[in-house]
Amino acid sequence: MKISYNWLKNYLECDLTPEAVAEALTSIGLEVDSLEQIEEIPGGLKGVIVAEVVECVEHPDSDHLHITKLNTGEPELLQVVCGAPNVAAGQKVLLATVGTVLGEDFKIKKSKIRGVESFGMICAEDELGIGESHDGIMVLESDAVVGTPAKDYLGLSTDALIEIGLTANRVDAASHIGVARDLYAYLKHNGIPCKLNIPDVSSWADNADGDAIPVEVRAADGAPRYTGTTIRGVKVAPSPEWLQKKLLAIGLRPINNIVDITNFVLHEVGQPLHAFDASKIAGNKVVVRWAEEGEKFVTLDGVERTLSSADLMIANAEKPMCLAGVFGGEESGVTESTTDVFLESAYFNPVSIRKSSKRHGLKTDASFRYERGADPLIVEYAAKRAALLILELAGGKIEGRMQEFYPVEIARKEVDLDYARIENFVGKKIGADVIENILESLAYRFIEKSENGAKVAVPSYMVDVYRECDIVEEILRIYGYNNIELPQAMRMSVNAPQKPEQEQVRKTIADFLAANGFVETMNNSLTRSEYYSKLKTFPEEKCVRIMNPLSSDLNVMRQTLILNGLEVIAYNINRQITNIKTFEYGSVYSFNPEMDGKTLESYEEHTCYALFMSGQMEKSWRVDPGKGNYFQLKGYLELLLKRFGCDIYSLQTDAAPADLFSEGLSYSLPGSNLPLAVMGTISPARLKQFGIRQPVFAAEINWPNLFTLIKRNKIRYSELPKFPEVRRDLALLLDESVSYADLRKSALRVGKKLLKQVGLFDVYRGDKIAEGKKQYALSFVLQDLEKTLTDNDVERVMSKLLSTFQNEFGATLR
Repeated sequence: MKISYNWLKNYLECDLTPEAVAEALTSIGLEVDSLEQIEEIPGGLKGVIVAEVVECVEHPDSDHLHITKLNTGEPELLQVVCGAPNVAAGQKVLLATVGTVLGEDFKIKKSKIRGVESFGMICAEDELGIGESHDGIMVLESDAVVGTPAKDYLGLSTDALIEIGLTANRVDAASHIGVARDLYAYLKHNGIPCKLNIPDVSSWADNADGDAIPVEVRAADGAPRYTGTTIRGVKVAPSPEWLQKKLLAIGLRPINNIVDITNFVLHEVGQPLHAFDASKIAGNKVVVRWAEEGEKFVTLDGVERTLSSADLMIANAEKPMCLAGVFGGEESGVTESTTDVFLESAYFNPVSIRKSSKRHGLKTDASFRYERGADPLIVEYAAKRAALLILELAGGKIEGRMQEFYPVEIARKEVDLDYARIENFVGKKIGADVIENILESLAYRFIEKSENGAKVAVPSYMVDVYRECDIVEEILRIYGYNNIELPQAMRMSVNAPQKPEQEQVRKTIADFLAANGFVETMNNSLTRSEYYSKLKTFPEEKCVRIMNPLSSDLNVMRQTLILNGLEVIAYNINRQITNIKTFEYGSVYSFNPEMDGKTLESYEEHTCYALFMSGQMEKSWRVDPGKGNYFQLKGYLELLLKRFGCDIYSLQTDAAPADLFSEGLSYSLPGSNLPLAVMGTISPARLKQFGIRQPVFAAEINWPNLFTLIKRNKIRYSELPKFPEVRRDLALLLDESVSYADLRKSALRVGKKLLKQVGLFDVYRGDKIAEGKKQYALSFVLQDLEKTLTDNDVERVMSKLLSTFQNEFGATLR
């Protein structure tokens, strides 16, 4: 929200500087994001002064240049070479001295012109940026005082633009008067002299005999209050300078006096207005109605839009003229030929306006205020204020009475206050007088007062104040949070996690991943439905949809962490960070399309872990950098499970879903088929979708099922073995269909207590290996906890292993 300092002071008389105003606004909850000085002419003509031409002679080496000597108020005259045909002795002129910067980058320097030194430049209007004439230098009135800065002589104004980071609940401050109200309460509480000036509209008078355009409201729930004022005989023209300057100060482009007045009143009091060309209102009647489903409407930007039956329209007797509270129509606006105006001021249903604004992707100053809750009680005041300005600046006369639809009066909210409870909330005894003075300065009306409390009516523009605790916040921001002393001792109770065991396991997992080089990320649970349009594993119809999405990029809840993780990978790769290891813990959501969606049972939510790897391993002088791979990520997953006593090879496995992974495995809990994890290499199609051009390896772990698995295993600790281990290797020729997991499972069954580890350290397929065959090189670690193994003990176990491999898998010893 942009606030002009000069404009603000029209409503609040005080001696505060722009910097002091910004500091005060931040302290009362209207945080100032920036404060920018604005000059009518960039640079403020710094270095340009009033000077008198004392002497003027022709240049000896030029037929059009003159050598002048000027009185600048200094003891010595200043010599300046001038080429203007109208320069003459005795003139008062504007002189740009050496060092002055005119325009964007034209710097005045000491120079020699045809051999004569020149110490400045006598300026024309266009060179100063105050006009377009370049016929000659600008000659001032004879009473101009020599040495006066040009800024002061020309009366150039300066302003300060205060930009407020307005929160969604503070639409009451979305205007200059709204900000002035808050600032007035702050200054009054702090004893700083000030006066609040609200423009007077008492000169308003209806014309009972006129022919006003009638209003028919068919959608009372969409427009609880609607007014229309007919003004005939106006003259559309450019706005006066004062009005244009005010709009330009906050970044608005002046259009014409009628449109500019509606914009001015919007930013003055916070009430959106709309001016229609009355001659274009077919049937001489304004109708407020809901749109027909599929109805077409061309908005002011020339775009044809398909309307919904939930769109509120301002129409004439034949067709729509305006998307109510959002955007005007192409054919109903005010033009240079307009002579009669219908001025709309209304209070629209905030929910309806927000939905229409989102549905059509239209964000306007009007929709910004309406969807947050405009002030229903300022509708009439704003209409009168704008109408009086139109009469003043565009002429014309009010035709008939103001047409108003207001069947049910919107009452101010009433709140009961207990002063002792308020002081308990505040944390300090501030006194009933202070409470009452602050609330009165904020325009709260006291209905009842008692020794211990009161009943107050909340100002209609305070849309977020419903309860006593809301009023405590109002009191505190004016009283000043910094004025509440902190006690020497503070007591608090900290609730322990509901499931401390789960929290401890989660912390262990996070520590494990961080220790192995993974960086934790956090992503938005909202994502775009487009990601799921071609997925069978996570179909789009199972997405939990947002009813009023902030944008099309955030219109569903995520079903998986993998797609958000790919966004992170793409973001980093695009910024030259190509070696990535990340993990995330977060919730995923899904909808059961076979249910009606009206009960919680229709939806499912659980948490997951996701791991990602892409790029090379870290470079080192002692290690050759190698590309990350699927098996490296699998190793991390295996170590993670092993940390909690879980064996990855005891899990049920299946192929990873092909729409997400080009290769990989999915794991489920043994005996229950509950999904535990899925991992693999992300498919090229998914990588292309995110613009990623390097392999990405990902895993997603179902946290509730992982915790179930962890609870099944009880880790026992024992002392380190006293006796040495023995390692033996076998090279086996096997069919391609035989997996390492099957070999490992059989080996551990046969080796029983003596076989501690089984490993695969080489896989070979080559010229000397028959087609459909492969060679596995397996390592075996044997150890007896009670004695040293003999050669016979080792050979006995190895013979059993080889026999098992031959009988069960058709293995051949190489």
